[in-house]
Amino acid sequence: MEKELVIVLDFGGQYNQLVARRVRECNVYCEIYSYRTDINKIKEMNPKGIILTGGPNSCYDADSPTYTDELFQLGVPILGLCYGAQLMMHILGGKVEKAPVQEYGKTEVLVDTASPLFMGVSEKTVCWMSHSDYISRVAPGFDIVAHTSDCPVAAAQDCSRKLFAIQFHPEVLHTQEGTKMLYNFVRNVCGCAGTWRMDSFVEQSVQAIRRKVGNGKVLCALSGGVDSSVAAVMLSKAIGNQLTCVFVDHGLLRKNEGDEVEEVFGPNGPYELNFVRINAQDRYYAKLKGVTEPEEKRKIIGEEFIRVFEEEAKKIGAVDFLVQGTIYPDVVESGLGGESAVIKSHHNVGGLPDYVDFKEIIEPLRNLFKDEVRKAGLEMGIPEKLVFRQPFPGPGLGIRIIGEVTAEKVRIVQEADAIYREEIANAGLDKMIGQYFAALTNMRSVGVMGDERTYDYAIALRAVNTIDFMTAESAEIPFEVLQKVMSRIINEVRGVNRVFYDLTSKPPGTIEFE
Repeated sequence: MEKELVIVLDFGGQYNQLVARRVRECNVYCEIYSYRTDINKIKEMNPKGIILTGGPNSCYDADSPTYTDELFQLGVPILGLCYGAQLMMHILGGKVEKAPVQEYGKTEVLVDTASPLFMGVSEKTVCWMSHSDYISRVAPGFDIVAHTSDCPVAAAQDCSRKLFAIQFHPEVLHTQEGTKMLYNFVRNVCGCAGTWRMDSFVEQSVQAIRRKVGNGKVLCALSGGVDSSVAAVMLSKAIGNQLTCVFVDHGLLRKNEGDEVEEVFGPNGPYELNFVRINAQDRYYAKLKGVTEPEEKRKIIGEEFIRVFEEEAKKIGAVDFLVQGTIYPDVVESGLGGESAVIKSHHNVGGLPDYVDFKEIIEPLRNLFKDEVRKAGLEMGIPEKLVFRQPFPGPGLGIRIIGEVTAEKVRIVQEADAIYREEIANAGLDKMIGQYFAALTNMRSVGVMGDERTYDYAIALRAVNTIDFMTAESAEIPFEVLQKVMSRIINEVRGVNRVFYDLTSKPPGTIEFE
């Protein structure tokens, strides 16, 4: 069966990955592409529908992101969101101008007329607005479908051409019936059957890996984290003993994690994997000596990772493929899936250095969001305790230590993080928080312990709630839990005399602390 595809054209808005995530919740496969994507490429992909995202610009400015009007002549259903709605009107002959009253936040939208987009949606529904321009005149052929007290065109449609424009953001949870609207578009307007399911994805991926690898040898980068673990088990199911899993202990793991990974995936574990552990702690510390800039640390750690694999591949013999646990947010945040700025670089999703010794990279989870990776893991029978393990970045504690990385700093953050995770679990919060960890700031300050003054580091505690890891809010941890964590860290971890709690959401911050 040919895979149904809905395309999200990214015009630079902050919620654009969330649009794709919501579409997939409707069991419809969706990918993100930049608005710079050529019209001929879009034709070749033969999408069932196209969604134009929001963005920070004004569509009537000469240098703002735009698209050819040929897009609207393809006969493919198109849904414009916020900036995408304004751009649709602008290109097709409507008028967009600066709004006399800007709208931000939760707003009551009144549905004026029947629309396939609003089937089953309340006549008065709360939506999330975020715009300073507005559609003052709809394009020829469009009817106004909904309005607000300050926005005369909250939604418009040209049903004959299957073109729809809505001024708000249906993808965010603040829009109470937003998922229903997106469902109506992709399932009813676009006619998608909703066959994107995890069981079929796993089965198709295993078959595709077998075809791709043939009789070749494969080397898997196994970190013990959720992504690489799921990738390793998927490869094992596909090609068995043609796979060798190499675990590089770079000395930047959580406390005791190296031994725990070996216990699960090593020769005494439940999986029949060829497992090799490389202890490269000293090598990494030497490479990172004196380096303080986060992006430089990421690149050093990522490239050294590849160098270790090259060396191991030569010991094993001819190796044709390298497996990485790259997932979709890594792809997009590395600047390859849309208009996002480069946020991550350590996954090498843009390609390896020229002198790397592998024929090709296999990234079986490249098109999955984090929660979809977990579903794939459960589908393959991986135990819940592994599947729902706390996320851990590829560069490890290297980016949870602000400034230069040293063995002593690693010790400090490992011990503090272990205490934090233990107390979160003791409080019964471990299944309720999306991600939580301790990081080491580069700040040292004066403290008093006993009768002596100290000059030690400050630990930052991070905990966020998130569905898709694209956006996140700080978790509300009971004060008594934070107090207990603080007391234990200061009393038990040598070199720390202050503990902070990070309240920053994503955006503007990242989930990681670097």
